[in-house]
Amino acid sequence: MMPLFPLGTVLFPGGYLPLQIFEVRYLDMIRRCHREGAPFGVVCLTQGHEVQQRDRAAGEGFLQESFETIGTLARIVDLQTVRPGLLVVVCEGTQRFRIEQREKQRHGLWTARIGLLPADVPVPVPAELAGMAQALHQLYTRLQTEHPGMLPAPADPTSPQWQDAGWLANRWAELLPLPNSTKQQLLTLDSPLLRLELVGDALEQLGIAH
Repeated sequence: MMPLFPLGTVLFPGGYLPLQIFEVRYLDMIRRCHREGAPFGVVCLTQGHEVQQRDRAAGEGFLQESFETIGTLARIVDLQTVRPGLLVVVCEGTQRFRIEQREKQRHGLWTARIGLLPADVPVPVPAELAGMAQALHQLYTRLQTEHPGMLPAPADPTSPQWQDAGWLANRWAELLPLPNSTKQQLLTLDSPLLRLELVGDALEQLGIAH
């Protein structure tokens, strides 16, 4: 069974995910995943909170959590113990998955039996959308200057990943101020080219030059 981490965000394959871990239900899970080199699943919350909150109306127990059935595996690339009971980790999204069966453990950790979804087939960025790569590289560079550590340093814009429709769509989808429901819909698309076209439409609606 795969441990799950429901969050108020959508993680895409290739995405950069910094986390601060302090809840008991996740501390042991994260340490174990790091020690074993194992991934955990990130799923987007549709109800509830990232941090467990008691159900004051019921007088006992915790508020219910609900989350999407399609998520992304996260691989821990860095872990720092800031102090006892507080971990700072950096994760990378790897592969999409679908939840086939879920179960909540007694201490609040969700686990699931999952099925892996196919990785994106590499598709070149069409000429009419090529400006999206240049615009994204400029945005990455600016954000790194204004908010150091917020994102990984941008690679050479002539490297292959910047010419891949799925990778480019995912990076834009992470950064755009879109509702989580819209980002989740993009994540579920199997066509990287369609995902990039829809992101391009969103850029136009937001008035972002590309």
